[in-house]
Parts: sequence; C-alpha cells; structure tokens
Amino acid sequence: MDLDLKSFRDPALAKGLVESIHAWAPEKPVRLMEVCGTHTVSIARNGIRNLMPDTVELASGPGCPVCVTSNKDIDTVIALCRIPDVIITTFGDMTRVPGSTSSLLKEQAAGRDVRICYSPLDALNIAQENPDREVVFVGVGFETTTPAVAMAIKRAKAMGLKNFTVFVAHKNMPGAIEAIVSDPKLNVGALILPGHVSTIIGAEPYEFLAQKYHIPGVITGFEPNDILEGIAMILRQIHEGRAEIEIAYKRGVMRQGNPAAMAVINEVFDTCTATWRGLGDIPGSGYCIRPEYAEFDAVTRFHPDVEPTIEHKACRCGDVLRAVMRPDECPLFRTVCTPENPVGPCMVSSEGSCAAYYRYY
Repeated sequence: MDLDLKSFRDPALAKGLVESIHAWAPEKPVRLMEVCGTHTVSIARNGIRNLMPDTVELASGPGCPVCVTSNKDIDTVIALCRIPDVIITTFGDMTRVPGSTSSLLKEQAAGRDVRICYSPLDALNIAQENPDREVVFVGVGFETTTPAVAMAIKRAKAMGLKNFTVFVAHKNMPGAIEAIVSDPKLNVGALILPGHVSTIIGAEPYEFLAQKYHIPGVITGFEPNDILEGIAMILRQIHEGRAEIEIAYKRGVMRQGNPAAMAVINEVFDTCTATWRGLGDIPGSGYCIRPEYAEFDAVTRFHPDVEPTIEHKACRCGDVLRAVMRPDECPLFRTVCTPENPVGPCMVSSEGSCAAYYRYY
C-alpha cells in the first residue's frame, strides 16, 4: 500500500475535515470520549479541541495503561522488589508511579535492583545472565503489549528458565469501555476507539456499543487528520441516526484484528476481574496467567507481603480518568503535582491526561 504521508497533516485536508465536522455538528451537546493515551496527546498537541463546534466536547478516558494501574498493584510490585535477590524489570514510566508510600524509583535509590527494559525479551536475557537471581517482569498494558509478554512466558517455558516470572497487571479495553458507557453520570455519546489496541483485537469486541447501547464508535489513527476524520465519521453517524462501529484507521486495523496475537494471548492468559484506578473492579477486564503457566506468576511464586493500600486523598486522578473533571480542575494540578513531582500516575506517563494538559494547555 502506497501512503502519501504528507496527507496526514495536510492543512487543506484538515480544513475540509473541520468544515465537515461543523456541518455534521448536532444541535444538542454531545460528548465524544477517546480511550487511548496516544489520542490524548495528539488531540492536545495539535489543538484539536479548539477546532470543535460549541456542541461537541472531546473528553479523555482511561486510555493510559500506566495511569489506570491501581495503587494496590503498584504496592505489590514494590513488595516484590524488596524480596532479597529479586531483580525487577519494567518499562520506564512505571518506575516513577507513586504507590501508597513509595515508588520503584525510590526503591532503586535505596539499593533495590530495578532495571528498565524495552521488551519483555530483555527481561529473559537478564534472567539468563543472572541464574542465581530471580527476575520479575512487570507486565502492564492493554492488548497491544500483552502478546509480547505471553510470548516471553512461552519462551521461558520452552527454555526451561526457572528464575523468570511476571507480575501481570495487563488489562483489556472493552470491559472498561462498557463500565464507562453504562454510567449515566458520564454521559458518553460516542467513542473515538483506540488504534493500537484495535490492531490486535479488531472491531468486533466493540460491537456491543452499537447493539446494546446504540452508541457509535470509530477506530481512529493518530495523526491530526486521522483524528479529525474519525470525529467527522462519528458526527455523521449521529446526524443520520446510526450507531455503528466503523474503521477509519484501515491502514492499521482489520475488522478481525490479529488472530495470531489473540491466539497467543488466549493460550497463556485467562480473563479475570481487574482493579482500574478510577473505575474500581471490572469483571473480565484483566488478564491472569493460566494454570499451565502458573510457575511464571510472580505473586504465586513469592507471595509478597504487601503493605495496606493508602490512596492520596487530594489526588483526583481517578476522576480525571473517568472524565468527571479536567486535569486543570484538580486542586493539585501545576501547584503540588507536576511532571517533576507527580502525585498521581496521570502526571507521570507521557500519555497521561494531566501530563498532556500540563504541556499543551
């Protein structure tokens, strides 16, 4: 497929899409929610909110995997890193996320062995290089990163690697989306659906939005014109009284998704109840390791002594993730809570709503 890369940021095309958005804009206010951290940043960086008609609100939902990780999960990882001879391996953002009383960065400063990886396969290499140590990989993310972690577990089993485990905090997006749209207080009228997640799961898992709730959704790419096109398609659906799941990001997403990636997820993981920051416990929205691979479950192997969970009373990250409030409405925003001194994970991750607002608004 030949792509004209300039078209994704072509000002003339953007102007035409904005005109279409205004032409299809409803008379009554409608709230469109994106649930992808990359969309959150792109909308903020490109000033897309400022281009919307008065009746169209763009809200940011729980699209940042680091942000939705609960304090209890962070505390469990910290408890694991305090076990003697354990090496914690993780993606970079996770080191700065504050738990109840500490963070991986603070634990590293206190002498714990915490290492940043760019892939779970890096953690496998560290385990091979340190046969006398226990290596725990912190598995955080949505369906986009879950297949790679599943492959790492499969490879560890095939290699007979006995000193490698995973703390699984992976989540799947459809369960969280249903929790959001079923809450009448949030008043979500349509979904700008995630591009990266949808490359794995496809469009079918979102069909419940249209069939059960009569809510339109469009799977959208990440460039400015991608997002404007997705919004225009949503508003056209609303104007025509339709509720369908459409794919604007056809260069990256097939309706059936990636069957090979889903197969490896389903082989290694089962679905379970997961705790989401701001949303609470959502049945079926998390992943846990199947019994056949239980030897690679860090919690099962180590039974860490986790401290009581303490939520920061003033932090409104949970409300921001549900779009109950904007980041700049939190009393800590830009005063106590900054990227250099984050109180909550929404300010830690580069894809967090608070970090995006801090940088671009």
